[in-house]
Amino acid sequence: MFNKINLDSILKELEPYHAKLVAVSKKKPASIVSEAINAGQLIFGENYVQELVAKQAELPPAVQWHFIGHLQSNKVKQIVPFISMVQGVDSIKLLKEIDKEAGKCNRVVDCLLQVHIAQEETKFGFDIQEAETFLQSDSLSQLKNIRLCGLMGMASLTGDTQKVRDEFRSLKKLFDEVKQPVAGTAFTTLSMGMTSDYKIALEEGSNMIRIGSALFGER
Repeated sequence: MFNKINLDSILKELEPYHAKLVAVSKKKPASIVSEAINAGQLIFGENYVQELVAKQAELPPAVQWHFIGHLQSNKVKQIVPFISMVQGVDSIKLLKEIDKEAGKCNRVVDCLLQVHIAQEETKFGFDIQEAETFLQSDSLSQLKNIRLCGLMGMASLTGDTQKVRDEFRSLKKLFDEVKQPVAGTAFTTLSMGMTSDYKIALEEGSNMIRIGSALFGER
């Protein structure tokens, strides 16, 4: 069941930060997502292509779908016709594939570069140095069907709040360093913070958070 009380509370918390909420609806049926839509939430994050495609077909066209998981290159073509944003762009190869498939659909797809800031090997993404090098190279200007809108990162799953804060701070520092030279006005989104750590993320400069369990309950 969708928790509208938590939605209203989180949205109120976001107001001073001018931040957006992505409701993470993975593994939740379309009927539950409909409850969230009826409560006014229109941006949803999904991790699995097959599940996303099925929900997108069932739910209203006004919904903005963000892909937030690890996206395999061979599945890009399934979501490019309708996706609002791909947050988990974790390689140049994937960025090029999105650009190619978006070109076939005559679309420009918004993307965030995923940067590996956690000390967990299971997380995907560019490391900070790789991201900086790529963003300062000419490679980006050759991709005409993607719009790079910012960065995304996940902190370590730990009770050490200072560690989490330091990781978010490192991503904000990179964001500030690269946003002017990169893509001008489009490069404005810093997506960091989930149910367990979004308050720290907001304090450290996030303007987009990804919340699942606080809205939809545990999976």
